[in-house]
Amino acid sequence: MGLPVGLSVFAVGVAALAIITLAAGVKIVPQGYVYTVERFGRYARSLEAGLGLITPFIERVGRRVNVMEQVIDVPSQQAFTRDNAGVTIDAVVFYQVLDAARASYEVSNLDLAATTLTMTNIRTVVGAMDLDQLLAHRDEINERLLRVMDAAASPWGVKINRIEIKDIVLPADLAGAMARQMKAEREKRASILEAEGQRAAEILRAEGRKQSAILEAEGRREAAFRDAEARERSAEAEAAATGMVSRAIAEGDIAAANFLVAEKYVDAVRAIATAPNQRVVVVPIEAAALAGTLGGIGELTRSVFGDGAAAPRRTGTPPNVAPPRA
Repeated sequence: MGLPVGLSVFAVGVAALAIITLAAGVKIVPQGYVYTVERFGRYARSLEAGLGLITPFIERVGRRVNVMEQVIDVPSQQAFTRDNAGVTIDAVVFYQVLDAARASYEVSNLDLAATTLTMTNIRTVVGAMDLDQLLAHRDEINERLLRVMDAAASPWGVKINRIEIKDIVLPADLAGAMARQMKAEREKRASILEAEGQRAAEILRAEGRKQSAILEAEGRREAAFRDAEARERSAEAEAAATGMVSRAIAEGDIAAANFLVAEKYVDAVRAIATAPNQRVVVVPIEAAALAGTLGGIGELTRSVFGDGAAAPRRTGTPPNVAPPRA
């Protein structure tokens, strides 16, 4: 005999309630999230990623907290440096929730709180720095902001991992002034480098002239030494020749004396004829005297080489003096 209709409906209702209750008590938490469990509106515990169970009708899921690293784009704002230069600056904040309960119940809007706190600290840090220091030390700004923000967000169960300044925009007039300053600085450096190059070139040229003068002086000294040596050799040869002639005269050889006188005579005539400041040479010398001189030289040569006895000459008539005319 079948169950009464009322009992069947009751059984179906109980089964449906059991299914609904079971479904309400089983929670699947995705990876990277933590669920907070509230019992009668009060935080009781947290559910980690995976399968979690709660007491139906008594407990409920309060907040679904993302515990992965997140990024907040801080909007741009105007700030003034210590030297009263206005700049427009923006940043990004990377943070991660470490304690889901505190992040859910210690602050009402975590993203808004982090953004506001970052903007406030950016103005504080920028106001403590000069413009040049602000532009040249972004890493220092990031480090100071990170240190302040991490300490401020710690009660919220949040870890600030990084803060990066994205852009620093200068006013147009200030940017133009800095561009002119940079151009003037670069022109100054170029002028200094050019002057240093010219100085180095002058030093090298002076060194070259110095070495050239040294080598030229050494060359003159060597030439003078060679000339002195040549004159010394010539003087020695002249002295030897004069000694030989002196010995020949002492031995009674008149031809040697005539040869010496004739040689000096010819040299003197050659010097007069080849003088650079003379164009016309007038020599008051008779041709007969020059012929007699040349004859005396020939006679001396024959006597030296044994070609025959010298022809007799008048006593007391030198070889370079012509006999008197009749």
